Amino acid sequence: MSWKQHLYYIHDPMCSWCWAFRPTLNRLLEKLPSDIPVSFLLGGLAPDSDQPMDVDLRRKIEETWKIIQTRLPATEFNFDFWTNNTPRRSTYPACRSVIAVREIEPTKEKDMIYAIQQAYYLKAMNPSESHLLEELAGKLGISDTVFSKTFYSDATNHQLLDEIEQCRSMGVHSFPSLVFKADNSYRPISIDYQNENTMLEAIFQICN
Repeated sequence: MSWKQHLYYIHDPMCSWCWAFRPTLNRLLEKLPSDIPVSFLLGGLAPDSDQPMDVDLRRKIEETWKIIQTRLPATEFNFDFWTNNTPRRSTYPACRSVIAVREIEPTKEKDMIYAIQQAYYLKAMNPSESHLLEELAGKLGISDTVFSKTFYSDATNHQLLDEIEQCRSMGVHSFPSLVFKADNSYRPISIDYQNENTMLEAIFQICN
């Protein structure tokens, strides 16, 4: 297969549907031919904010978690999050932390994404808080000093904005999304939350 082919996964570590998609995504990536490169792009679900999440939005997101559990019962959520924290509608810090880890230690990018998801969805912790992101990176063996310097840098913020713009240029406005590039053409791959083979087949059809 040609080097011109490339699979992009567009996500946000605080996107609940991305959490639900994680097991199937992992199976898809395991079955994907090794000569098709894969890149994870941050879509940036919600910009920086210090304001507490309003009641209506809290209810909407809680309801989304319940919908996901109905449709995909294997997906776990810890609803204590809503009583143990002051939620903020801000996912950019979590996105920047993933970029920072990728810059420092590329092999730990997916580990950081999973650490954020576990903290948020299983442990009822708040990844909108920078101190938690620093703690999670530290547990991956990344120096506090190095992480903080990269996490708070202008370069990391610019990278996030660039990735958001790249996603929009591909026509992506929701997460999770898959886009397959072949011969400088970008093709959306429909997300199947339960069967990786349907997405794999769609990719093979483009390749052929």
